[in-house]
Amino acid sequence: MAEPVDKAKAVAEGEARDPSGEMPKAYQPAAIEAKWYPVWEEGGYFKPRIDPAKKPFTIMMPPPNITGQLHMGHAMYAIQDALTRFHRMAGDPTLWLPGTDHASIATEVKVLEAMRSEGLSKEEVGREGFLKRAWAWRDEYGGRIVEQLRRLGASCDWSRERFTMDEGLSEAVVEVFCRLYEKGLIYRGDRIIQWCPECGTSLSDIEVEYEERGSFLWHARYPGVDGPGVVIATTRPETMLGDTGVAVNPSDPRYAALVGKRVILPIVGREIPVVADEYVDASFGTGAVKMTPAHDPNDFEVAKRHGLEILRVMNYDGTMNENAGPYAGLTAEETRERVVAELGRLGLLVKVEPYTHNVGVCYRCGRAVEPITSLQWFVTMKPLAEPALEAVRAGATKFAPERFAQVYYNWMENIRDWCISRQLWWGHRVPAYYCDGCGTMSVARTRPERCPSCGSTELRQDEDVLDTWFSSALWPFSTLGWPRVTADLRYFYPTSVLVTGYDIIFFWVARMIFSGVEQTGETPFHTVLIHGLVRDERGRKMSKSAGNGIDPLDVIDQYGADALRWALMAGVSPGSDLRYSAEKAEAARNFANKLWNAARFVKMSLDGQPGSIYDYELDLADKWIITRCQQTIREAERHFRDYDLALAARAIYDFTWSALCDWTIELAKPALLGGDERRRGKARAVLARALDVVLRLLHPFMPFITEEIYSLLPLPGKRGLLIEADWPVPDPALDFPEEAARMDGVIDIARVVRALRLERGVAPGRKARLDLLPAAGWADALSEAAPVFERLAGAQSTRILADRADAPKQAAKAVAAHAEIFIPLGELVDIDKERARIGKALAQTRQEIARGEAKLANEGFTSKAPPSLIAQERAKLEQRRGMLAALEAQAAAVEE
Repeated sequence: MAEPVDKAKAVAEGEARDPSGEMPKAYQPAAIEAKWYPVWEEGGYFKPRIDPAKKPFTIMMPPPNITGQLHMGHAMYAIQDALTRFHRMAGDPTLWLPGTDHASIATEVKVLEAMRSEGLSKEEVGREGFLKRAWAWRDEYGGRIVEQLRRLGASCDWSRERFTMDEGLSEAVVEVFCRLYEKGLIYRGDRIIQWCPECGTSLSDIEVEYEERGSFLWHARYPGVDGPGVVIATTRPETMLGDTGVAVNPSDPRYAALVGKRVILPIVGREIPVVADEYVDASFGTGAVKMTPAHDPNDFEVAKRHGLEILRVMNYDGTMNENAGPYAGLTAEETRERVVAELGRLGLLVKVEPYTHNVGVCYRCGRAVEPITSLQWFVTMKPLAEPALEAVRAGATKFAPERFAQVYYNWMENIRDWCISRQLWWGHRVPAYYCDGCGTMSVARTRPERCPSCGSTELRQDEDVLDTWFSSALWPFSTLGWPRVTADLRYFYPTSVLVTGYDIIFFWVARMIFSGVEQTGETPFHTVLIHGLVRDERGRKMSKSAGNGIDPLDVIDQYGADALRWALMAGVSPGSDLRYSAEKAEAARNFANKLWNAARFVKMSLDGQPGSIYDYELDLADKWIITRCQQTIREAERHFRDYDLALAARAIYDFTWSALCDWTIELAKPALLGGDERRRGKARAVLARALDVVLRLLHPFMPFITEEIYSLLPLPGKRGLLIEADWPVPDPALDFPEEAARMDGVIDIARVVRALRLERGVAPGRKARLDLLPAAGWADALSEAAPVFERLAGAQSTRILADRADAPKQAAKAVAAHAEIFIPLGELVDIDKERARIGKALAQTRQEIARGEAKLANEGFTSKAPPSLIAQERAKLEQRRGMLAALEAQAAAVEE
């Protein structure tokens, strides 16, 4: 790794070396984030340390469009960053490779909008002029989202940043096209495709979104040629001009005699056949369906099976063509009105009824798409899908959560040939060349000098470009230098994990898998980690049109990048949608402030380099926090490796907020303020150990604040920056499970005492004697814990009772798992309130006992549950019965 030369690093290290430097009272994220990101990037900390003896951890960033502005979906890239930072700290050679996508349709729309503002069109500037403008637009605006990702804290190796139209990636696109063409898996044919009249290009099936719209179902009679006619039902009467048949279900008895007959297409007067096909849903409409093969993909397939004519009646701009006769030149809407009116005039309009159905719209512009037959380039998908399906079934690539594998299976098992040509100028141009002399077509990796058939030099390249997804399907290996066998390709491929939303499984994930298997022989990643979508607090999808979109940069400005990252990653299980709200960001900022204040207290308590915890004899509370440290390390690492970052975050949060801040820091204050130097040194060592672990565990989630705190504290064993520090490793010698369990019991009692005092409105500063009747085997532990009760439970003194008879008669009483609690009433509590509290606790405990008894009496539970679970339920029941007896005794005592 290159040594950092940036001035900010020198400043940061200077602060870290000066233990007398004061931490500001308040955490100011803006200044700290602006300071640390250049330190990391310029210092080369994002670059992998390649070690041939180690297996690398590699993530490929899903390339955002160069037209993009950072939105909440992109903010979920924080998941990738957290995984990257974790594996980097764990010692893995780690590469997170960033890049952007040229986004053919979206970018062309942006450039055209800019040109229209100048009064220019594509045709006026020509292809070369347009492409020059497109590249200039990319240079000016394409990097915006990259800079915004830096603000989020993305620790990508920016030195390896790629663009889908880079020279090397373009070479990969041409190579794949030629290989598939040479294998007969790419062909040019006249097939039905989805067409956007607004964008003026074909779309693949998965680029069509569906909206529910209200319309009508028109019932029209098609007269018979040599017998009775048939009534069809349609939602698109304007396309009937292109009908070349009527289809019925072969098992529908209503039309058995009609199959093989001919009917007359109204208005046009053309005779068309009636065919029987299983595709027809006999329950839809009248059970008879008009066949318009040139304008419906399902009709197209039926037509191929039955030899029906393919007759296109619509132009690319959405108007009707010459085959529509008198309606030529009209829009589809105008034609619909006139056709319906003419059917009525002819007496062939039988019925019109309201009907709601899904209408396909362009995923970019929202215009209703038109299925039409067109000469396009296609990929034959079945031979590519089958090995890709088998690879996932065999476990070469796994989905997390597993349920999303079914989405992949469903799409791949029912896949259709992929239309890959687009009628655009921005993108990878189809590498096919046509000879104007003899009409020969050549597909080649480089432009041929001459026609291979006639030797003519008059060759022209295909005007179309390739679907954006064709190039992004190659992203995991083209970015590493494929088709060249580079050092990066050998070392980093296959990659480790792909992190993406569930809405893109078939758009991108499936295509990367079948492309990787076909071109490299291996799946491109071993795990696909699926996250949900970010929605608003009401569960709605965020969008500009809905007015509920939130700019992540605004959140960063207000709360800080660490707070945004935490709000997005904590508390959300993999694959589940996240409901974002300002309250979540505010809570995350409060957590950052809590950490900052805790670190500030520790820094003020440290006097130079703290000693090692191994040098001290640890007491019960020390062993508890150190053991909890160990447990949190193990739990967080397990969840990271299982890709459940929410559970990792929860474990770290609970340890930081509760174990460290609420208990350990408070318990350490008397020792830190006292005159016993040995006790003071031990308290410092324990706090330094716990805070050091917290900073390392939190760094993948909240990199900025943890790096800043780490730089300001003289922690033991510290070297360099936190970003290059090791992930903490548990030491079995520091596991004290028995002592930790005892301290948990003590803390439980302290919490119950706190709740008891709060319930009675006791002033925090008012002390009272605490009497405890310990459960069997707990007397010594509670006696040893007297300082805990006095420090954190408002106890003036603690008395351990030998028997319930020793308890005060008039007392506020409560029951914990390991002791009965008595606080002399005096002026502390109201007797009537005490009766009400005990009554409520009695009712709740009796209810829990009844539930437990019913569960254990249920043969369905006891016959199927594991013995350990049954034993656990019995133990809980006995504990509750003991609590009931204690509460009943308290109730009786209050009445005495």
